[in-house]
Amino acid sequence: MTPVELSHPVYSNEEAARKHLEAIRWPTGDVICPHCGSTEGARELGGKSMGPGWYYCEDCQDKFTVRTGTVYERSHVPLHKWLLAFRLLASSKKGMSAHQLGRTLNVSYKTAWFIGHRVRAAMGPMPGKSGGPLGGEGKIVEADTTYIGGKEKNKHASKRDGKKIGGMGKQIVHTLVERGGRARSHHIANVTGKTLRPILFTNVDRKSALMTDTAGGYMDAGKEFFRHEMVDHGAGEYVRNDAHSNTVEGYFATLKRGIVGTYHHVSEAHLQAYLHEFDFRHSNRAALKVDDCERTSRAIKGAEGKRLQYRMPSKTANA
Repeated sequence: MTPVELSHPVYSNEEAARKHLEAIRWPTGDVICPHCGSTEGARELGGKSMGPGWYYCEDCQDKFTVRTGTVYERSHVPLHKWLLAFRLLASSKKGMSAHQLGRTLNVSYKTAWFIGHRVRAAMGPMPGKSGGPLGGEGKIVEADTTYIGGKEKNKHASKRDGKKIGGMGKQIVHTLVERGGRARSHHIANVTGKTLRPILFTNVDRKSALMTDTAGGYMDAGKEFFRHEMVDHGAGEYVRNDAHSNTVEGYFATLKRGIVGTYHHVSEAHLQAYLHEFDFRHSNRAALKVDDCERTSRAIKGAEGKRLQYRMPSKTANA
């Protein structure tokens, strides 16, 4: 695909948008039936009654378009607006609120909220797939947790709970960051070995060097990796040779600025979807030689195979 700038017709012309999406979904030019996977039975339908972009598969005898089997299937929102939404969310480092997205696309807040969550679903992993382990031989992976939620001092006096200190009453986010590589975040219930152990073993190659703080949940699990280094923040230690968690702390800084400054509030039910959004942008950033155009194309490719109905919670698609 050639680079597509914001002034390109694909963001304003429906026919250009359709052809662009078809080129991303079927890059070789061979149309693949989303119903049966046939690569030879599909043919384009002609005639004014169907309109452009309709195909018929002679193998399974079913019709389809480039929308079929994606997060925008059966959506009444024009394709060029879907494309622009993908571009805006893929290129906005700290995200874009549904209100801002709605004003830019000239759609209602409700429609913009719907679009935003479907784009986040496209940015997440395929159901049942993690995308392979982080790290590997000679590589370093950092692990840390943070807390998402408002500060007690910022709440109205009648709603404050003096017993809620530190992370109490907040949502816990655990993130793994491969130095010079990808990020993977999880919304977790607690910071214990029982919770962290399966996350580490499922998402990190055991040949990696693991860098953490001194949280108890890492003690035993860390022994399973090639090397495990811990820095004691409580004692004022933050860097010891190559042992530090500054990379993942930098990720948390972007995440929190996005949630606090852009989205303002993220519900517990949808937190994982927003984590997928920030993970995707971090894992496809400029430092990895991925520009806005390529990042947008990768998000669009992720829309395939993730059909979501209007009332289906976004967290279901991102499980």
